[in-house]
Amino acid sequence: MTQDVEMKEQPAPSNSVTVSPPSTLHHLKEIASLIETGAYDREARRILRAIRLTMALRRKLKASVLSSFLTFALTPGSEALTRLSSYLPKEDEHEMEVDTATSAAQPPAKHSLPELEIYCYLLVLIFLIDQKKYDEAKACSSASIARLKNLNRRTLDVLAARLYFYYSLCYELTGNLAEIRSNLLALHRIATLRHDELCQETLLNLLLRNYLHYNLYDQAEKLRSKAPRFEAHSNQQFCRYLFYLGKIRTIQLEYTDAKECLLQAARKAPVAALGFRVQCNKWAVIVRLLLGEIPERTVFMQKGMEKALRPYFELTNAVRIGDLELFRSVAEKFSSTFSSDRTNNLIVRLRHNVIRTGLRNISISYSRISLADVAKKLRLDTVADAESIVAKAIRDGAIDATLDHSNGCMLSKEMGDIYSTTEPQMAFNSRIAFCLNMHNEAVRALRFPPNSHKEKESAEKRRERQQQEQELAKHIAEEDDDEF
Repeated sequence: MTQDVEMKEQPAPSNSVTVSPPSTLHHLKEIASLIETGAYDREARRILRAIRLTMALRRKLKASVLSSFLTFALTPGSEALTRLSSYLPKEDEHEMEVDTATSAAQPPAKHSLPELEIYCYLLVLIFLIDQKKYDEAKACSSASIARLKNLNRRTLDVLAARLYFYYSLCYELTGNLAEIRSNLLALHRIATLRHDELCQETLLNLLLRNYLHYNLYDQAEKLRSKAPRFEAHSNQQFCRYLFYLGKIRTIQLEYTDAKECLLQAARKAPVAALGFRVQCNKWAVIVRLLLGEIPERTVFMQKGMEKALRPYFELTNAVRIGDLELFRSVAEKFSSTFSSDRTNNLIVRLRHNVIRTGLRNISISYSRISLADVAKKLRLDTVADAESIVAKAIRDGAIDATLDHSNGCMLSKEMGDIYSTTEPQMAFNSRIAFCLNMHNEAVRALRFPPNSHKEKESAEKRRERQQQEQELAKHIAEEDDDEF
């Protein structure tokens, strides 16, 4: 009998080659082709998408990769190639050989498009800032701005707006922000004459930031009031504009408008822009306290903001209680924090609100109280100070009471029914106005493909458009929001 022999399958030799993920240089070349297509088709959306893809590669940039990409994108021997290569640090020969080998697989295509040249400036500038080489970054940004002044193409608007932002950032990081103010004003004038609304929006915010950095609030307001007004093109720039406008309105004692601007800026800001939202909430808390409002506890318990808002939480608690001594101790304890946030002068204004809050609590608790006891409870120096403060509070309508000068006491009136007044109606009206305003902004933010009512797209174009929209939505969701 024949015995069955167990046959074991031998693994067949694999002829498949392991596909390595695309290199950073390969991604940069794809971005260059995307910019080239957008420039020829005059579609700014493609260039905007290229910038978003670049921000995703920002942490992977190296000097050797950038050097290979500059050789690929720019004409050999050109002034731009020579200048940009001089800003890059020299890498060791091993890395250069690896990058040269990877780039040799694809012959370099030479381009003469201004969009690619400006993109190379932007790429090198971002790399220098990330490497904290601010002197080289200042030189690179100045050269890029000088080159941009000679170009007037609508496809360059998106790249120019980013370059302006990093141009200002370089000088701010080195403490020389005042040096470029006149240059920014000239650039804003050029953008206005060219009807470049995106660059106008960016440069206006940079100028406002420049003025506010040196506490020139009057000049900032004059510029803002005379600058051309148009519909916002960038959500990030609109958020910045609202924040700066809120700060200006706060200094000008227009607290109601300031509160609306600051809260709207915090609400519209991307979730990833944590630092920007923290600054908006700090100023919004101060403004609400100056208005006599007490922010909810949830404002201070937002994710990632608990530690940063802790000084303002204790300050709010002191104002809510109306304890002047506690307010002074909190102001002294966190004086360095308030100085770095530039809210010291606003904290000084809050002293009167603390006294008024304490006085309101006293008027609710006592129907009759002597001015000496009021001065003792509010920890004021003299009875005369207490009398003048009570008289001013009665005149402003902060408390419903009368002042008996002969007996030296304050007589509080009985609290009426708040629902018999117009206050509930005003509260409902403000909520309805807020909802209607949000709805109108959402309608204005709707976007439609160009010429959709004129021509019918084919199935292939529809699939391509839907794929681009999905990629765009993905990049927006994952965007690092480095601008903030």
